[in-house]
Amino acid sequence: SPMGTVYDENMRPIPDPTDPSQPLVSEQPDGSMLANIGGKLYLVNQFEYDWLLADGSVADEYPGYKFKHANGEDGSWNDNMPTTMLLTEVMQDPATGKLTPVAQRPIDFSEVKGLGVACNANTTPWGTFLSSEENYTVDARQIEADRAVDPSGRSDNLGGFSHLYHGGRELASPYWRGITPEIRIGSDGATHVVKHFAMGRGTYELAQVLGDQRTLITAHDGDARHMTMFVADRAGDLSSGTLYAAKLEQKAAENGGTFDLKWIKLGHATDDEIRALVEGGIKFSDIFETSDGPAEGFVEVFAGSSKTPEYLKVKNELAAAFLETMRYTSYKGGTSEFNKAEGLAYDPEGNRAFLAVTDISKGMEEGVTSGASGDHIRLAKVKAGAVYAMPLAGGQVDTDGNPIDSAHVPVSMSVPQGLLGLDLAEADAWGNTADLQHIANPDNLYWSSAYKTLFIGEDSTKGHLNNVLWAWQDGMELPVPLMTAPAGAELTGLRLHENIGGHAYALTNAQHIGDFDLDEKFPMRAALMPVIEAKWGDRQISPLGYVEGLPAASSMTN
Repeated sequence: SPMGTVYDENMRPIPDPTDPSQPLVSEQPDGSMLANIGGKLYLVNQFEYDWLLADGSVADEYPGYKFKHANGEDGSWNDNMPTTMLLTEVMQDPATGKLTPVAQRPIDFSEVKGLGVACNANTTPWGTFLSSEENYTVDARQIEADRAVDPSGRSDNLGGFSHLYHGGRELASPYWRGITPEIRIGSDGATHVVKHFAMGRGTYELAQVLGDQRTLITAHDGDARHMTMFVADRAGDLSSGTLYAAKLEQKAAENGGTFDLKWIKLGHATDDEIRALVEGGIKFSDIFETSDGPAEGFVEVFAGSSKTPEYLKVKNELAAAFLETMRYTSYKGGTSEFNKAEGLAYDPEGNRAFLAVTDISKGMEEGVTSGASGDHIRLAKVKAGAVYAMPLAGGQVDTDGNPIDSAHVPVSMSVPQGLLGLDLAEADAWGNTADLQHIANPDNLYWSSAYKTLFIGEDSTKGHLNNVLWAWQDGMELPVPLMTAPAGAELTGLRLHENIGGHAYALTNAQHIGDFDLDEKFPMRAALMPVIEAKWGDRQISPLGYVEGLPAASSMTN
């Protein structure tokens, strides 16, 4: 089968609806890892979603995937379809460092009800692949309402899982979506997959492990989202721990804002106890009581929408904390105003983490509230986004005054020099809406201790027509561009391996090449589309791999 083939729970290729003789294939490579396991080199690649069908049409618009929600709004199964992850054994040429694939197979996710919207990923210090699920659209409240009207599960955002992944044999639970997967590769190449319910549920871009191998920070992509911190009970074991949500206290609004970070304890749990709730069939209405408007005992919450509030009263605190983490964050007074908080990186020598905010707008603007908890982030719009630095410290207490058992707690946020995007007053002749000398829409981040450099990959459709991979070091006025992606493509799966067998590799992929084709008014569309179509198989092909040329770091052995 082609790379990116999407499989059902029995590991059979799912047919493409426009040509059932072909499998459904994702052309959206994202999170990647290169690892030496038992003396063999393995490349892991996950694919985010399926953008185009076999006939070149946009999957989101395929009539067979479209449906009406219970409230009459349009929906598409493609908003949350099963996707895929590949394990590729590669051989390294000792002289040149060239990597050649020798064997490849898809990884089976049936034990954890499949994989959906797998975005960026991380390699843990203990050698596993820490994946992600960007659960944008699987709203358990909406799905419960939809299924009350249509119990077949064909009229909700999990239709693709219920009827394509599970073959209609079961209705997919919303609470399997948006949970962080971890993949362990054995010395024989066998894989074992778990999902960490104890880390909470959200729209994970990725989780970043900090220096104690117990503390993780997680950002959540989308509108009106939260930021979470997980402190595991044991180093290298994410199956149980304490979950916290960030509460931002703004100190200044200039240059992307300056904030103190406080942490609200949401709860402590194990994977097993939360998974048991999910396998027991828990529904949204078991977790929260709702009101149509303000009412005594109900809290106004903005979660997943900076425009539409909900009025909630919690019924099950444990389930709310770990299965409705975004809503519960706002309910408990945390900040749910982040817009497109995406990449994370960790600088152990500088004792800081970095966070990419792709687009400073919506809930991050002044006057756009996060409900009863207040308007925490009050910034001017910067559509080009920014990268924030977050110093880490020990000896911190949560908002109840109880000690946080970690020496790696983020305590503040601000934008270092050179890492703020710059919007143009009007688009240039190529359609760029952001200055070409500055970063625009930062997404993937990776800090290299060996190079003392932050690498930044962009996800920009209109900011920069050609997305850039940048290198930034402390003291730079502006970062340095290293490479650009094909027009309209996002750079994904960024990771540096500074020394494998004496060679350095910068893993990076590109996806949705030429996606400006949907915009009839895009100024260079007529000139660029024929080139894209000829070079990239009418957008059905994406580059996946690594960039060579960086010096191998003698002190690094990863």
